[in-house]
Amino acid sequence: MTTHKYFNGVPLSVLDLAPVNEGSNPTESFKHSVTLAKEAEKLGFHRYWFAEHHNMPGIASSATSVVIGHIAGATKSIRVGSGGVMLPNHASLVIAEQFGTLESLYPGRIDLGLGRAPGSDQGTAYALRRTLNSSAEEFPAQLEELQAYFTEEGNRGVRAVPGQGLDIPTWLLGSSGFSAQLAAEKGLPFAFASHFSPDYTIPALNIYRERFKPSQNLTKPYAMVGVNIVAADTTERAEWLATSQQQQFLGIIRGRPTKLQPPIDDMNTFWSAQEKAAVEKTLDSRSTIIGNAKQVQEQLAAFLTETNADEVIISSQIYHQKDRLRSYEIVGEMLEKND
Repeated sequence: MTTHKYFNGVPLSVLDLAPVNEGSNPTESFKHSVTLAKEAEKLGFHRYWFAEHHNMPGIASSATSVVIGHIAGATKSIRVGSGGVMLPNHASLVIAEQFGTLESLYPGRIDLGLGRAPGSDQGTAYALRRTLNSSAEEFPAQLEELQAYFTEEGNRGVRAVPGQGLDIPTWLLGSSGFSAQLAAEKGLPFAFASHFSPDYTIPALNIYRERFKPSQNLTKPYAMVGVNIVAADTTERAEWLATSQQQQFLGIIRGRPTKLQPPIDDMNTFWSAQEKAAVEKTLDSRSTIIGNAKQVQEQLAAFLTETNADEVIISSQIYHQKDRLRSYEIVGEMLEKND
């Protein structure tokens, strides 16, 4: 069994976007995810989450619940879940049945993180819609409907089988204040996407903590924050490896998302001054940590002090699998058992 470990008293988790590398394919991505998940479990990371994205050549986790089942089956005790499922893309009953199935297969190990964005461009969002008039504004009602399916009574005479009566931790995810407020109102744990929305991190966390109402799910606020970490044995190598993620965000800014690109020696030959500023605003140094073990440890400690987070989830978009594994290993070596 895994012994959970902590960094400065806080559990660390993994956010895997199942990156599809240039020159590779999703089959290889999923093999890499299995290897990383097993290593994360061994190192003492707390949970392993996948995010739902669509029409993104470099992200293979579109069928999120399927990938969760694959990873849960390849590991023994680490929690596995969604960070998150984009609820407006789905009928609530379907999500209840999928996660009810996962929880039935892997009892006590499944997390259901929910978001309200489509996780895609507008055209793809339209293609995904279960009804033509579905929208993110319906999210609170959809959440209520989904929660009802996990009760013994079900929802309006309809029961989720599997799902009915199961206690599956439900999280709300956000990159602004809306989900923070809803999570507080519902008394649910909250995960904030500070790894790509650093400017809104503290305001969203303040909203969540100040307005939190205790519930049968949670007696006090529990906030997890996202951070990008690219760790390597030297600062120079970490900075070189980080150019893959910079290229990925640049592709999104340009409206031409790509597979995850190999690192390059000089980003200044690749982007304009305006593009550089836009990428650096997203990958702000407050929540994007690049460096050797000492630098990562210091900056992660500072990030925890600033956010007072209950948990941190780490995204590491690194092209070479051996470097991605090494990055998590460096962070894992900082984890300690609680006395």
